[in-house]
Amino acid sequence: MKTILIGAVVALTSVLVAPTASAATPAQILQAGAELGVRDGYPGVIGLVRNGPNTQLVQAGLGDRFAGVPADATAKFRIGSNTKAFISTVLLQLESEGKLSLDDTVAKWLPNAVRANGHDGTKISVRQLLNHTSGLPEYAADARVSLPYIANTDPRQPWPPQSLVDIALTNVPVGAPGEKFNYANTNYVLAGMAIKAVTGDEPAAEVQRRIIEPLGLRDTTYPTADPEMPAKSLHGHFWVGNFLIRDVTSSNVQVYGPAGAMVSTVNDLAAFERALFSGQLLPPAQMAELKTTVPISGGGGYGLGVGYASTPCGGVWNHSGAVLGYFSMWLTSEDGSKQVVTAANEFHMIGGTKGQQDVGKAALDAYCAL
Repeated sequence: MKTILIGAVVALTSVLVAPTASAATPAQILQAGAELGVRDGYPGVIGLVRNGPNTQLVQAGLGDRFAGVPADATAKFRIGSNTKAFISTVLLQLESEGKLSLDDTVAKWLPNAVRANGHDGTKISVRQLLNHTSGLPEYAADARVSLPYIANTDPRQPWPPQSLVDIALTNVPVGAPGEKFNYANTNYVLAGMAIKAVTGDEPAAEVQRRIIEPLGLRDTTYPTADPEMPAKSLHGHFWVGNFLIRDVTSSNVQVYGPAGAMVSTVNDLAAFERALFSGQLLPPAQMAELKTTVPISGGGGYGLGVGYASTPCGGVWNHSGAVLGYFSMWLTSEDGSKQVVTAANEFHMIGGTKGQQDVGKAALDAYCAL
């Protein structure tokens, strides 16, 4: 099986060209990109552009391919790896409260979690989990995980976090701790385990208490077992190669947990990013840590659950999320005053799509027009 592209950070480098000269508004640019994405294969695309107090929503195509229901820009969707910024924010808050240090070793909080096949939790820091420099391999690429997840025959199958870590540890390290960036969901499964070790609460409870409730994100949830989507959601569709799998709106959330289980809307995601980057959620010292990046292949950098790219219109913070049936991405300014968020209700597990490229380019063009 080819490398499975699950939850990778958005590759803005693939669309880094000079923005198309246009008199169109940012919303018109994103709308055109959404419509092009639908023409090039996506069932539906929704999005948001926000500049200060001004917010506009866009939508194109279908929210449910099989029922023919139009896409709704206020609908909920699975955000995949956009969950990671929520998890890193919780850990940074815990550090600001003196409850842990990001330079603590994994073994300090999880003594027996990483001890196999050349992996040593006494040499990996919590910070290296969050910026993907731990050297840990990806569990989701293992057929023991990917095949049942893709087949989606048992959306309620339990996946205890340590079992996912143990699967990853059957592979040798991809590098020494701190040596290089290597995106792996394993890191954030362990980050979630660390949150529980520090607080005694599940990461979902800490995200709810520290972020969702204070920000009033009424359409954002962190499911821990229930595979069903809430009312008024986009229906997810999934392809492997050239083969369309059935509606996968109901799917296993335990496979990703703190690495990618959350559900939200374009408006709530934008509200979270605005609060995060404006300094509402973190003190200055932790904001600096969030934004301290390591280099990634293709250019740009990765901070703590957030990516950074240099674009024709300046630096942009960003991330993407890809899970069974859904692909989403966000871009935000340094101060959190500007956002573009997009979501599509289809994901090709192996490789990208023309529609994905269309929407990604339109998102960057719209952002640069803000």
